[in-house]
Amino acid sequence: MPPRRIAVSMAFLLNGYVVGNWAPRIPGFKAGLGIDEAMLGLLILAFGVGSLVMMPLVGAAIARDGSQRVLRALTLCLAPCWLLITLAPALPVAFAGAFLFGGVIGGMDVAMNSNAVSVERSMRRAIMSSCHGFWSLGGLIGSATGGLLLGRLGGTAQSVVIVVACLALLALTWGAILHDRAPAQEERQPLRLPRQALPWILGAMALFCMIPEGSVLDWSALYLRSELGASVEVSGLAFAAFSATMAVMRFTGDPIRDRFGAVRTFRISALIAAAGLVTAGFAPAAPVAILGFAAAGLGIANLVPIAFSAAGNLPGLPPGVGISLVTFLGYSGMLFAPSLIGFVAAHVGLGPVFATLPLLYLAVFGLAHHARSADMGDAGH
Repeated sequence: MPPRRIAVSMAFLLNGYVVGNWAPRIPGFKAGLGIDEAMLGLLILAFGVGSLVMMPLVGAAIARDGSQRVLRALTLCLAPCWLLITLAPALPVAFAGAFLFGGVIGGMDVAMNSNAVSVERSMRRAIMSSCHGFWSLGGLIGSATGGLLLGRLGGTAQSVVIVVACLALLALTWGAILHDRAPAQEERQPLRLPRQALPWILGAMALFCMIPEGSVLDWSALYLRSELGASVEVSGLAFAAFSATMAVMRFTGDPIRDRFGAVRTFRISALIAAAGLVTAGFAPAAPVAILGFAAAGLGIANLVPIAFSAAGNLPGLPPGVGISLVTFLGYSGMLFAPSLIGFVAAHVGLGPVFATLPLLYLAVFGLAHHARSADMGDAGH
């Protein structure tokens, strides 16, 4: 595997690892600050807002300087921002830490996806799905080991491990991150939102793909528990099955895209995702719903990576700008839509919600031809 591919894959792994470590840290974070669930919700919102604010700024920086320098800078900021939020002595510092931590995580997301597009171009083959697979693997490792470290050694030990991991991976990959400085004519372009429709269409496709993903994350366990009568242990298997099949498919998705092309892969994936969610929504019992969520993970796995590759290969648009727009719109859906779904579910139940979400995948099925630029990068154009 070429060093440039290893380097960008490790950036995805590190980002997922830190995010995975954050999840088991939240209860202790809440207790340490002495806050209630409502205030914790605002802190988590500050994390999301920080991500969304940083994404377009990072896109502009990449259009000017290329993704290598930006990715290095944000990776350097990862450990200090982790320490700022986890060691916050008071609520105002915690809010600042959450905003900055979210900004670095979201900005890194744009930078590493942009660098992955450049690596795809240089290798003339797809790598985006496996990069997202490394993110999923990092999240799995982080959540598993983070909880273990917290339980046995405490928060300080967890933070030391994270800082060491950040510095070690950065040192190992510093010289291998692909240099993709933007052309001079792109640097002189005025900073503005894209005027052509295609980047916005790809952003809408990412939005439609990530709304169901966020819904499974936030609501699948409650659906199995409250509407299908599953135990606490069984209810957690819904998202576990979804995550497992997604991770496996992301590591196998690049050869599939190389073989069948981005548009056909996108369409087939959308249909599989829709069928899985329909199965889950109409499931008569928890095991059937778990199988449905597992099938949905198989389908969803490659949709967003293809959308990102397509956005990074649009003619006449710097990769950082296209990816930042698609990332911003996609993660907006993942951040805010689950709250709206909770309101709807309170009136009609979660089963009908999961059975209706596939309509979004039918929409992206119809828009799939707009993702053909993902193959341009693979072909070296």
